[in-house]
Amino acid sequence: MPGRLQNRVALITGAGSGIGLESSILFASEGAHVLLVDLNLAAAERVAALIQERYPNVKAKATKADVGKEADIKAAVDLAVESFGRLDVMFNNAGIMHPEDDNALNTEEKIWDLTMQINLKGVWWGCKYAIQAMRKNPTDESKGLHVGGSIINTASFVALLGAATPQLAYTASKGAVLAMTRELAMVHAREGIRLNSICPGPLKTPLLMDFLNTAEKRDRRMVHLPMGRFGEAVEIAKGALFLASDESSYVTGTDFKVDGGLSSCYVTATGEPALAPPTSLA
Repeated sequence: MPGRLQNRVALITGAGSGIGLESSILFASEGAHVLLVDLNLAAAERVAALIQERYPNVKAKATKADVGKEADIKAAVDLAVESFGRLDVMFNNAGIMHPEDDNALNTEEKIWDLTMQINLKGVWWGCKYAIQAMRKNPTDESKGLHVGGSIINTASFVALLGAATPQLAYTASKGAVLAMTRELAMVHAREGIRLNSICPGPLKTPLLMDFLNTAEKRDRRMVHLPMGRFGEAVEIAKGALFLASDESSYVTGTDFKVDGGLSSCYVTATGEPALAPPTSLA
């Protein structure tokens, strides 16, 4: 039985760890050829090698890129098309949460600018060059390939809720990702190019765990999580797979929440965790 992304071509940024790593493996397991993009080339190469070993019928290639540099993103998109013939899925996933990101009084301009450069400009450039590539996609019904494509942008639950523990630049950048994604989705809907944001809740990934570097910080978050646990990167990857596949063919312009109910919670749930976390694909 063909996979949900059979013969599709996907480019994933931040593919060397966390959500990007899990998504790269999951997309490949569903038949996609994957270009893994990361600033840490060695990490991306390890994931690409794992994919090739585990799924020999698909192709995986790693490349180094700084998503805060437009030329790097353009080169990555060009490489995907050159290597695999087209681009069907663009997952703008890479981002930062700077440890010195604070409130309006304490956040330095350089931290604000760096966060916007990567989390917002990087997503804008990823959309820009993916759209250009997807416009050129030929239609090949015999292979189940369609004109257009799917662009997925990683936002965050903090784009929907205010946080009493401030990370102002990060929150502002993710809110902007939501607004930008909605507008681009409307502009390009008639071209068959779908754009959606995915809004993860707090995850047990290095990005957040390095930020929540004390038990006190972690416990302060944990008490608000309805399921009683942090999410896992593989759970976000499964949401991204839905948005990448034809199962979401009538879905565009959405803020897709994968947050364990956090953004819908008023009174914190009590009791033991309802669900055990899934196993990583790595």
